[in-house]
Amino acid sequence: MSETRNCPRHVAIILDGNGRWAEHRGRERTFGHQAGAENVKTIVREAGHMGIERLTLYAFSTENWKRPQPEVNFLMALFKDYLLQQLRDLMADGVQLHVVGDRRRLSEGLRKEIESCEADTRDNRGLILNVAINYGGRDEIVHAARQLAADVQAGKLAPEDITEETLQSRLYPSDAADVDLLIRTGGESRISNFLLWQISYSELYFTPVLWPDFTVEELHRAVDWFCRRDRRFGGLNEGEAQ
Repeated sequence: MSETRNCPRHVAIILDGNGRWAEHRGRERTFGHQAGAENVKTIVREAGHMGIERLTLYAFSTENWKRPQPEVNFLMALFKDYLLQQLRDLMADGVQLHVVGDRRRLSEGLRKEIESCEADTRDNRGLILNVAINYGGRDEIVHAARQLAADVQAGKLAPEDITEETLQSRLYPSDAADVDLLIRTGGESRISNFLLWQISYSELYFTPVLWPDFTVEELHRAVDWFCRRDRRFGGLNEGEAQ
């Protein structure tokens, strides 16, 4: 990517379309989830090569527990036994892994695997990769508000000292940075409770391509689109009439 272009530092992706990808092929939805997990490593590696500093992937939302139990069980096993192991292969690329979301509902085995992966990659200085598991944007903001309320109750913080910066500091570690480009695959045009605080001024890119078919070329297409955007953050360019 050109140094002179306005290219994204933080990219977030809603990984949508795994189930439909499998159904279009006459297969079970779990087959699509497996294919989607295999695609993660390819896209993460390319993002690092492109100079993207931070990548946040929406793998499992707080609402996804409503899916049929066999599918939920498969996804949890996939995270533990496959996805996180795949991401270990990115050690040579210097990827630093974080899992964001409420871990309390995850199994002990999955929590331990997450902690192990995070510890093993803590000193890496390449791409920062956030994988959102049992994550919800509203839930994250409530979590942060409760921490601030507890600090006020304990006398550590005055209500008038609460600012955007203090609230943001209580969001889940690593994903709190503002998102430049949000990509959603799968043809839907909604946010689905993802990074509500962080996407306030994000550019939103919706593509009909299902996640298992989202190639390196598709990632470049989305980033090139972003680089051509005129980002004013509510202001005007110099010389532009109001």
